[in-house]
Amino acid sequence: MLRGRMRRDRQGRREGADPLDAAQEDRVRAVLALGGVPHADLPDGVQQVRLKLLERAADGREAPRDVSAWAAVVASNLAMDWHRARRRQERLGERLAVLWREATDEDGAESRALSMAVTQGLDALPDTQRQVVVLRFYADLPVRAIADELGIPEGTVKSRLHTAVRVLRTRLHEGEVV
Repeated sequence: MLRGRMRRDRQGRREGADPLDAAQEDRVRAVLALGGVPHADLPDGVQQVRLKLLERAADGREAPRDVSAWAAVVASNLAMDWHRARRRQERLGERLAVLWREATDEDGAESRALSMAVTQGLDALPDTQRQVVVLRFYADLPVRAIADELGIPEGTVKSRLHTAVRVLRTRLHEGEVV
């Protein structure tokens, strides 16, 4: 009977088999490392490439003709995303440092007024929008992590963020806070 045989998926791979072989995994690690991803983050990068390949198969799409090349391109894109996130984090840190200096200066009243206006604006947002704003800008979670944690698509997170930021910006301008 079929008991001794391994089941195979549509692409002919054994079910449950790792979609990346050892050589492909090494290549992904190398591309990530050469792309500037820190050594400590390499395992996560490899897992993200593996996940993208599994998602592709789960969606019923054919496996890439050259999995090794496809994985290298995905790894390269992940390295670029890592750098973008790092730069975004650095800019956020710089902005927070400026806000902190302003809040502790004699002119801190203006900064406190801004903080109060933002707090009131957040309170006025629908719960779903406030949640993604707080997770993104205060907890500093990336969009992907927010989507994963909330169990919603990344596009939904982006849409909620966009709408919430637009509403907050309008309120701050109308109130002549900024």
